[in-house]
This record gives sequence, C-alpha cells and structure tokens, in this order.
Amino acid sequence: MGYQENEVLAKLPAHLKQFINNQDYDAYTPIDQAVWRYVMRKNVKYLSQVAHSSYLDGLYKAGISTEEIPSMYGMNRILKEIGWAAVAVDGFIPPTAFMEFQAYNVLVIAEDIRQLKHIEYTPAPDIIHEAAGHAPIIANPEYAEYLRRFGEIGAKAISSARDYEMYEAIRHLSIVKEDPHSPADEIREAEERVDYLQNNLGEPSEMSRIRNLHWWTVEYGLIGSLENPKIYGAGLLSSIGESKSCMLPQVTKLAYDISAADVEFDITKPQPQLFVTPDFAHLNFVLEQFANQMALRKGGTYGIQKLVESKGLGTIELNTGIQISGNFTELITDEYNQPIYVKTTGETALSYRDKELIGHGVNVHKDGFGSPIGKLININIPIEHMSPYDLEAYHIREGEHARLEFEGGVIVEGEVITGTRNRFGNVLLISFKNCTVRYRDQILFKPDWGIYDMAVGSSVVSAFAGPADPASFDQITHVPTEKMRERKISKELINLHELYKDVRQMRENKEVNETQLSAILDEIISYYPKEWLLLIEMYELAENQELKDAIVKQLFTLKSEMQNFHLVTEGLEIADEKTKTKVAEI
Repeated sequence: MGYQENEVLAKLPAHLKQFINNQDYDAYTPIDQAVWRYVMRKNVKYLSQVAHSSYLDGLYKAGISTEEIPSMYGMNRILKEIGWAAVAVDGFIPPTAFMEFQAYNVLVIAEDIRQLKHIEYTPAPDIIHEAAGHAPIIANPEYAEYLRRFGEIGAKAISSARDYEMYEAIRHLSIVKEDPHSPADEIREAEERVDYLQNNLGEPSEMSRIRNLHWWTVEYGLIGSLENPKIYGAGLLSSIGESKSCMLPQVTKLAYDISAADVEFDITKPQPQLFVTPDFAHLNFVLEQFANQMALRKGGTYGIQKLVESKGLGTIELNTGIQISGNFTELITDEYNQPIYVKTTGETALSYRDKELIGHGVNVHKDGFGSPIGKLININIPIEHMSPYDLEAYHIREGEHARLEFEGGVIVEGEVITGTRNRFGNVLLISFKNCTVRYRDQILFKPDWGIYDMAVGSSVVSAFAGPADPASFDQITHVPTEKMRERKISKELINLHELYKDVRQMRENKEVNETQLSAILDEIISYYPKEWLLLIEMYELAENQELKDAIVKQLFTLKSEMQNFHLVTEGLEIADEKTKTKVAEI
C-alpha cells in the first residue's frame, strides 16, 4: 500500500488515499537533517516564551524530536493515542481534499523540507511547517476538535471556477521556489501569476472565504489578549523569522471575528495584521457563524445557484433527505425566486443520508437528472407526507396514468411505476414511464428518454460541494498534474553533504574527533566559503577553544555579505549560551 494503515487511516475514502505518499525517509540528506535541527532548536528556545502552552507539551505528545526529521510512522504510533494520524503528501493538495483529511482526523504532511536558503520561511508546505507547526497543537483536545470540525465544514464549501486555478498557481510557485535549479525568470513568472490571480478572483467563493478563516486561525492565529497574545498558528510556529517579527507593534493585532473571512492574505509576504482569539472555544463560535452563511445551511435558490456557478460536482438535499449529486447546470425559479425545477448534466447519483440509493447510481443517471421542487397546486399535503390513502385519493397509483401539476408551473405526466419512502415513511422518489415533463412551452423530459425518476421534496434545505456518497463517483483521478521536483545534488555539493554526514555521526556517536573537525574547517574555508550551518554544528561539538575561535572567525567573514546574518549569531547562542559575550567581543 506504500504506507502503514492504522484504525484512523482505515476510515479514509479511496479518493483521499490517492494523495498519500510513502515517506522516503532515506531521501532526506544530512543538510536536510541539519536544517530541521537548527529550526527546531531555535523554535523551541524562542517559542517556549511566546507560543501557546500546548506547544511544547504537544511536541512530546506528537513524538517530534528536535534532533531529527520525524518519521510519519513513528508519529502515528503516538498520534493514535489522541485519535489522529499523519500521512505524507506531495506538497500542496487541493483545498477541499486538505479539509476533508482534517474531517477524518488526519494531518497531511508535505514530506519535502525547505532548502537551507529558505530556512526562515518558505511558501511551500514542508515537513517543518506541517509536523512541527500543526501536529503539536493538535494535542490540545479543544483545538483538535476545532480542526476536525473546520475540515468537516470546509470540505462542503463551494468553490468558484477560479479557485482551482489559484490553487494550481500557488502549487506551481511553491514547486519552482523550492527547486534550487529553477531559473529566475520562471520564479518571477510564477509569482506574477499568483499576484494576478489574487487580485482578479472576482466575487469571493465560499471556499476562498473559509480559506481566509483557515489562514488567520490554523496557519497564522494568535490567542489570548490583544496586548499579550501567544502563537498557535502553524505558519508562525514553523517560521523562525515571522514567529519573532509577528510580535512587533508594527504588525496590527485585531480581535478575531467573522470579518476575517473577508481579509485576503498574500502567501509570499509577511502578514501586515494578525487576528487574536481569546480562546479556542471562540474559534468554534466564529466557524458556526460562518457555516450559517453557507449554502450548506441556507439551501434554496441561493445554494443551487452557487453550485451552478461553480461548474463543479456538488449536491443538493431536499427536505425529505433525498440528495442529488452531479454537475448542476440549470435552475428554474418562480416569480418569488423560489426553486421549482433543478437539472444536472452528465453523471448523477441519488442518495439518502449520504448513502447511494440502490439503482440510482451514475450508471443509471449517466446523462443527467432533473426534478421539480415544491408542492402540488391546490393540494395542501406535500407529496412527501402523503400516505398510501392520500396517494390513492389524488390518483397517484402504481400502474396508472397520473398528472402532477406543481405550484411553480411544472407538470409531470406519465404512468406511475413505483415509489420509494424513507425510514420515516416519507415519499422520496416516484418513477414514471412514458413520461413528459414540461414547464410552460419548455419540454424538460420526453417519453423516449426512458424512465423518469422524480425526486420528492417541497424545499431544498442544503447545497454543498462534492458528492453525498463519495463512492458514487470516480474521484481517483484528481491528483495534481504537476509533481514536486526531485532535488538533485550537484557534483560540487556531494562532498559538502558528506561533511555534514561526518559531523552528524560524531554527534550521534558521541565521539568527537577534533583533528577531523579542523580538517573539515579547512575544507570549508577552501571550497565552501559561504557555508554557515555546518560551522554552527561543528562549533557545538568542538571542545578546543582555539578551534572554536577559528570557527567563529570564519563565520564572521560572512557578516558583510549575508543578509540574514542573525541566523549565525542566534545559532551560536543556541549552541552555547556562554558565547553571547564572546560573540559581542569579536
């Protein structure tokens, strides 16, 4: 299967499992391990002061070490204790899939790790962001429930046609920026594409608005008071640069409320403002406020129209509980703008309570589906509430011709074959043969089209993205077309990786060879004069003061040309708190 199944992952539907990769742990280089170690040691030191109290405890509970990149399987052994699991994926996955994973209590972790030159921040999802950012806070039960509930609601949000285009553009940008061999022109074009789309998305869709809420909470959220907030958002927890700058007064702190859904973000830049929630319970309060505005709960003309505009697979649910899933292409409304007829094009499935009705899958309704909505004219009892006696009284009998005229003007005329009721006795479906359906002078269904299955319901109570029953549709082909690029180590850097490996082995084996360290220092000076992270690792191991001084001296040759030289000084401080005075003297 490529990954290890457990009781949490076993519940995932097949269309989500297609995104799961086998974490190739051996592909992580010694430099990757050093990047992880640097970021984690720096984060733990700083975040212990500014992060939510759940963070440090959560690192332990999630099985995450500062010393090495975590194995997903090792994390899963521990995460299962809190009812969660982790899986490896290939970079950004579609927002709906990301949300749906959360609804199943599964944390998706991009298996790649940022390049050394992006050690402070990368727009690409990586294992530092996902494992060290998201996983620790999940150990807080109240927050974990928010994340699960967010996934449940977010997966139902209706996207616009432009949303997927935006997703592909951001994914492409993350791929080219994390590929060390990408030409500058390619990166610039990718950035310009994202910038253009961000400013030309048109009216925000449900998905784009709930994605904003996700960004300002799950990714970039602060908690506590406006005067003294703490960090809980994964984007901040995993960014050794922005986790510090976000606390500065220049970054505006706003009280978190539903207005955050309309505040856009730029994934390529530090955020000019952040939202502060007083506690995790408030996150759920705002989420429910937002859900009340969604087609998921509003239904009606509003919901159906959102699905028509999205041009994507969606579902409407009638008040009887019957669900129609497909690509909605037409809606007829009455003079009061109430839905009276709805139509899909292409493969359609009918379900009840998220389970496909037997005999009503896409193989039966392969050419689309249409049905009236509402009550019959001059009859007070909705069809769904009619008893067998009522149906008889209104001449709706199996094997006989029936003419049903709806209040909205739709007329269904044909021979009744059979009907279906739900477990509460409500009529869900009536099937006809030799059937004609018309609205005014428009023919909506002809007898030679076959059996007409009429969904029964007087109102549409819900509309949402995706199918009611995921098993109804083939969704195993929706993986992104562009893959994360394999990083190839150039011949010039092969030896540098070996040097990192030698130093790592000394630390792990607790056998420091000062002569070898001196030789490595000479190689760095001669062949890799811009190298700094390996020198930090060496400084930590060196016991000879003369060697330590030589390492520090070499590091300070970079001061004038290294834009983020603070990484060096902070790395030295982490390696040895006593160097604060020494560094200041040089």
